[in-house]
Order: sequence, then C-alpha cells, then structure tokens
Amino acid sequence: MAANQSALKSVDNTKPHYDGPIFDSDTHIQEKDYSFFAKYLPEKYHAEWMPQRKHAPDGRFVLYIGDTPIENADLQEDGLIPPPGKLKEWLRAISTGKAVAASHKVTPDMNELGPRLAKLDEFEVDGSIMFVGEFVSSFGQIMLKAEERGSEGANALFHAWNEYLVNEWGLNADDRIYTTAILSLHDLDWAVQEAKWLVENGVRVVVMPMGPAHGKSPADPSFDPLWQVLNDAGVVVTFHVSEANFMHSVIREWGELPLQSRKSGQTAWQWMFAYSEIPVMMTMANFVYWNFFERFPNIKMASVENGAEWLPRFLYKMDKMRGMARSGWWPMGQLKERPSTIFKRNCFVVAYPEDDIKGIVDQLGGDASCILMGSDYPHAEGVARPRDFVEEGCKGLTPEQIEQIMFSNGRRMLPKGRNGLVA
Repeated sequence: MAANQSALKSVDNTKPHYDGPIFDSDTHIQEKDYSFFAKYLPEKYHAEWMPQRKHAPDGRFVLYIGDTPIENADLQEDGLIPPPGKLKEWLRAISTGKAVAASHKVTPDMNELGPRLAKLDEFEVDGSIMFVGEFVSSFGQIMLKAEERGSEGANALFHAWNEYLVNEWGLNADDRIYTTAILSLHDLDWAVQEAKWLVENGVRVVVMPMGPAHGKSPADPSFDPLWQVLNDAGVVVTFHVSEANFMHSVIREWGELPLQSRKSGQTAWQWMFAYSEIPVMMTMANFVYWNFFERFPNIKMASVENGAEWLPRFLYKMDKMRGMARSGWWPMGQLKERPSTIFKRNCFVVAYPEDDIKGIVDQLGGDASCILMGSDYPHAEGVARPRDFVEEGCKGLTPEQIEQIMFSNGRRMLPKGRNGLVA
C-alpha cells in the first residue's frame, strides 16, 4: 500500500511529521516463561537443552540452557521487565552502568498473537518482523554446546522454537506479523530439511547467526542446497544482533573473555570491535564479494539492531577494496557491478532511532532506499511506539525519505503474498 501525499508532511527540520502506514522491522516476543518447550522439545533433550530461568551458583537469576548458565542473560526473578521504549533512560543507564528499572509487567501482546495484532492496530502498523526475545542471548552458548556435544540437541532445540512459532503464532499472520524462524549452517543436512519444512509452513523471514561455519564462508557453494530452498521461496535472511562466536578467538587473543554479562562483564573494546557492527559488516560483505546475490537473486538480507551509522563508510570501502583486489582471487568470480550497488539492491539495514539518520542519508547521496525503521518493541532500548521513530530519528529528512524508511522499504523487502518472489 502506498502512502498518500497527505501522509508525507514535514512541519520543519526539528519536528518531522508522518502519519502514513508503518512497517516495523524490529519487534520481539517477550517470553513469559519457557514452559512451551516442554511441549515441543522431546523429553530426551530436556536435561541438556531445555531453556529455563533459575538461580546460578553466584545467586544471579539467569537463563539456563539445560545445565549451562547464559552469562549475558541477567533476569528479574519477579518477571518484571524494563518499560518498553525507554530509549533515553536506557542510554543513560548504559553510560552509568546501572540497569533501567524493571518495573513493567509482561502484557499479553508481548507473547500472544491476538493481543499483538490488536497492538499493531493501536500502533497503526501495517506489517512487522518479530524476533525472539531474551532467548537470543543463548545462541552463542547453544552453538558452543553443539560443537562440544554434537548438533543433534541444538537441532532439536531450534526446531522446537520453530514449531512453537508455527503452531502458536504462525510464520505469517495476515502479512501483519512475520515471525523469524531460526536456521543455522552448523548442520547443513538439518538446515536444508528444516528450511523445506518452514517453507511448507509459509515462512517469510529467518534469523541466522552471523559469520562463517566450519571454516567456510556462508556463501561457499557447499551451502548452496540451503540457499536454493530459501531462494525458491523468496525468504528474507536476517542477522539480528547476538553473540558472534567467530570473534571469540579474537577476544581471547587480546586477553579478554567472551560470553560475559552485557551489563557487567563485556568490555568497551568488545562492544566496539567484537559485537554487532563489525561482525555484521564482515558477514554481509562476504556474501557480496562471493557473488551470492547473482546466484540467489530472490534472497534479501537485513541487518537488525546493529545500527546504521557504519553503512556509508562500509559501502565506500567495499567499492574501494574491490578495486584493490581486482587482480586477486575471487572465489566465485569477479563482480559485474559495484559492491555498493549489489548491496543496496539486495540488503537492508535497520537504523537505531538515536543514529544520525540524516547524516547517513546525506553521505549516501540522499539515497534512503536500504534503510529500515525498527521500534524494538517491547524492549527498553527502542521507542515506546513505532511512530515515535519519526521524531526520534528522522529529523531533517525529506517527506519522501521518511516514507521510505517508515514503510515502503520494508514492504519492498517483504511484499504481501504467500512468498517473496516478485515478477
């Protein structure tokens, strides 16, 4: 649906206005508890793989995966969470080392389909992508356990989550909510079969760990059987901020420890170099340089909750390094176009509301075509209501640029319909 011209109004550069439709590319489930896993995870995996909240030996109340505590998942025993959309308070809390007060009860719209659809109506959201909640903090540890104990349990755990989505949310709820099933390259045979099952159940978006797998590029031809399944169905592949396990060896080389508490253990150096921006840049550039999108043109990719201020320099450097390597080794052949052109046609980036989005767009020559908005609802570090993103992040943009970011870019990435293939 195209926004009408009345939606494209801008009062002035300091207080932009937009009353058109919204596509929210970063929302979350807030897991009330993990009792549903007992229904979907076979009992033989419960001891080693069942997610649960309990006290660690040091007294902290944390998420466990079986017998393994997740160090970066500090929780409230009373079940309260920080209020949604307390972005400014969250940023102040980060700077002082204090947590945003957990004073908000988990409401039905955070973990039930019907109430979430009603919340989207309240928010005037046309479409949204919904990611896992605190469970995402366990991905790094799950992949380590898979390496140590074999992939069977991790496969069962991820399938249990996906089955929960299929049965209790649906993978595509009336083109309003696209839930993100989990896939991973750690076991290709499993991933191919899981992808086929997901496609049969209407999947539109998946979330995957960043980085390589088994010492190979994710775009290596050995993984093509998975990508072909996703390409044939026009599935969007997302890389949401989470643990980048391939950076662990780098962290240790610098004398630090990975998988530490985000609040009290992760160092500033890790925040800067081993988490979020750099891992996602390495991952997405690898897909471009390996000619992935020439082989799989129906797959779109998105970086989610990694910010966007890195984007202009990233595109410039990708183009420059193509020139530097013109006579070098190109694993899947030379690119026929500039890397930046390939990226902007096939990839999207969810901006933070606190990003200098006007500065980003200006550095891209006024091109806002690959930038998405995300409220992060119901998390504290986003905006309380998706439309608040306009005032928080879109100052100085033209009405057309605001409409692209708030709606049409998201709908171009995820057009309405059974699958994402577009004539």
